[in-house]
Amino acid sequence: MTSNPSAQIHGSSSELSLDAIDLQDRCELSNRTGMDSETLKRAFLNNLFYVQGKFPALATTNDYYMALAYTVRDRLLQRWINTAATYTELGSRTVAYFSAEFLMGPHLGNNLINLGIYDQVEQGMAELGLSLDELQEEEEEPGLGNGGLGRLAACYLDSLATLDIPSLGYGIRYEFGIFDQDIRDGWQVERTDKWLSAGNPWEIARPEWSVEIKLGGHTEHYTDDHGNYRSRWVPDQVVKGIPYDTPILGYQTNTANTLRLWTAEAPESFDFTSFNSGDYLGAVYEKMISENISKVLYPNDDSSQGKQLRLTQQFFFVSCSLQDMIRILHGQNLPLENFHKKFAVQLNDTHPAISVVELMRLLIDHHQMDWEQAWAITHQTFAYTNHTLLPEALERWPIELFGSLLPRHLELIYEINQRFLDEVRIKFPDDEERMIRMSLIDESGERYVRMAHLACVGSHAINGVAALHTELLQKDVLRDFYEMYPHKFTNKTNGVTPRRFMVLSNSQLSKLITSKIGDSWIKNLKELQQLEQFVDDAGFQVEWRRIKQHSKTELATYIQNNNGITVDPDSLFDIQAKRFHEYKRQHLSLLHIVTLYNRIKENPDIEITPRTFIFGGKAAPGYFMAKLIIKLINSVGNVVNRDPDVRGRLKVVFLKDYNVKLAQRIYPAADLSEQISTAGKEASGTGNMKFALNGALTIGTLDGANVEIREEVGEENFFLFGLTTEEVYHKRAHGYRSRDYYHTNAELKLAIDRIASGFFSQGDAELFRPLVDDLLNQDQYFLFADYASYIACQDQVAAVYKDQTKWTRMSILNAARMGKFSSDRSIEDYCRDIWKVEPVNVELRQC
Repeated sequence: MTSNPSAQIHGSSSELSLDAIDLQDRCELSNRTGMDSETLKRAFLNNLFYVQGKFPALATTNDYYMALAYTVRDRLLQRWINTAATYTELGSRTVAYFSAEFLMGPHLGNNLINLGIYDQVEQGMAELGLSLDELQEEEEEPGLGNGGLGRLAACYLDSLATLDIPSLGYGIRYEFGIFDQDIRDGWQVERTDKWLSAGNPWEIARPEWSVEIKLGGHTEHYTDDHGNYRSRWVPDQVVKGIPYDTPILGYQTNTANTLRLWTAEAPESFDFTSFNSGDYLGAVYEKMISENISKVLYPNDDSSQGKQLRLTQQFFFVSCSLQDMIRILHGQNLPLENFHKKFAVQLNDTHPAISVVELMRLLIDHHQMDWEQAWAITHQTFAYTNHTLLPEALERWPIELFGSLLPRHLELIYEINQRFLDEVRIKFPDDEERMIRMSLIDESGERYVRMAHLACVGSHAINGVAALHTELLQKDVLRDFYEMYPHKFTNKTNGVTPRRFMVLSNSQLSKLITSKIGDSWIKNLKELQQLEQFVDDAGFQVEWRRIKQHSKTELATYIQNNNGITVDPDSLFDIQAKRFHEYKRQHLSLLHIVTLYNRIKENPDIEITPRTFIFGGKAAPGYFMAKLIIKLINSVGNVVNRDPDVRGRLKVVFLKDYNVKLAQRIYPAADLSEQISTAGKEASGTGNMKFALNGALTIGTLDGANVEIREEVGEENFFLFGLTTEEVYHKRAHGYRSRDYYHTNAELKLAIDRIASGFFSQGDAELFRPLVDDLLNQDQYFLFADYASYIACQDQVAAVYKDQTKWTRMSILNAARMGKFSSDRSIEDYCRDIWKVEPVNVELRQC
């Protein structure tokens, strides 16, 4: 492609420049559903002219991207409208997926794959002198999620549509998503994520379906005409929720479901009285206050104002969504009493847990239901997915804050709690300690509302997201609730979509697999097992290695262009890409790097399997220790990468601004996937699945879904190290002393001492002292206890990598045995066991 694509369009061999379009051509441009290359080109030029208002000489790369996006969206709309019409006619039972995060990733490529027109569009753009890869790169990724939680929600929406399951995704249309990450002097620096600045061609605003949301104020109590005691919420603020809809298309199906995200607006955006009196700020005050609600993903909640905003966000989107669902119910002429029959609502973690109380409020206060009927509907509507074993991640809100923002809801929570504790008292008489532990209100010190407890009480089903995670929920985190409601608990191991994370991001490997076993594996991932027949086929192994090498070379080029670091694609690509948290133990990988470096410094001629250590991920802006680990990675890299003694055998790279788009480059290129969290801390993980699906071998602990991955791929194809969950619990209970390991392991002591001395910080011995002191005196995530096992396992990795035939065989088996970890399988499990939802066939009709 030349530097002037506009000039190429004018002179393209297809003669489709705007000057060449005659009246007949213009008539053909009205065809918005054609899928052949010629029709797609005409539609593209039509959208460039009529939607973007540009002709090629003035068009920017973003104009071309937008024109192509609208061309693809036209094809989605035909399926989207037919899907909505079918659901409306049938009154189909529908899954409503409530999530504070939807980390969808770029839409263009995924929609081309699901429509089955990727090759046609690539060809058409090439004939117009444009590169489809460059147009995809132009798309701004919607950063509407923090990590695994939001990415899982996106995978599930993809699978729901692919399996023809009626569904709606409900969340918030954050104006600014997760921050963009810069690295300056080795430190993470946050920049505003302005993902909407150039427009979003995939969404359609639905202001006609706006709803009003109350906040603050007080309640009034009265007796209605029938003598019933009632409550009325008198708010001191009202905001408007505006829905924006994005079609979510399934793979090779006509089903296009909806992601409905809410943005907050003031009922009146401008106060003329204030303006005319000279109070110009006051004239737009309500607009600013209201729009703050959907302004940014996860505002810092260290302050009381931050806590209030986060709680407001959660209430805002669930109230908008529940009111919208009641509107849909009425629109399909279904009685409100059938709400739980029409909708199955899945709470993606505790963020939407307030919806239990909000639905009760809507049924009782707005629709005059009695308590028992409203509670029966509510209880049968909701199911709760727990995503964490970390106690600090189980949300709770101070009573004072909660009551000031949601006074009516606090009244209802007290009532729910009283009735619930009566049940507990009957089942476990005279067990006051249990009552205190299970109460929806934490009474120890400052009083809090426990949102996980509310979700457990108000849902008919509770699930963990990996077998070990669910077991630990039942034994530990939610033990009391398991003993109270054992029938509610079930496991639903997470999964990932192979459409985005194989077909789109690893097209060469996908084509190789399809050439051997056909393409039905894309919708039935268990068919990958058929690859096992080729595991010892020398020709297949050569082609498998060639494709891996191609992906590594592409990533190496990206690293050179973005980091200025030259890495060897023949080296072992050792990758840890995920959110930064101490329990995920990126700093254990660092200790391995420093250990290898120390070995080289002691003996510069030592034989070391060449490795490129690649890190990616973001730390929460207020999480000092995680940000310090990022700084240490970059500081170690600065020393290791420049030291002539290393002679290119080790390279350390930190890839900034890790997101879905970057992940699609990383997963295909990985040789080794680092899944090294402290046993018993990771709920599941999905990065572990994406890496293994793309043929990476895993080094990991028996934590989260690692346990099941190891079971599926075979113990001999998984590099296992470290303490088990039981051993972690035992050490913690009997007094763990990290200094004992430090004093008895010479390599560990040298690694820590070298970091502490300032060797990697230009002589500044204070810079990394907080991290070193924490490891020496506390080490709550047991790095020192796992260090020796980890280093020995990494030595084993290095030895196996030298035997490329053996490594390739293990790589093929990892990919071939990942069928269980498709999000399609996860959704089938939810549909069968929790939601009781059946597929609905959608036929295309002329709109």
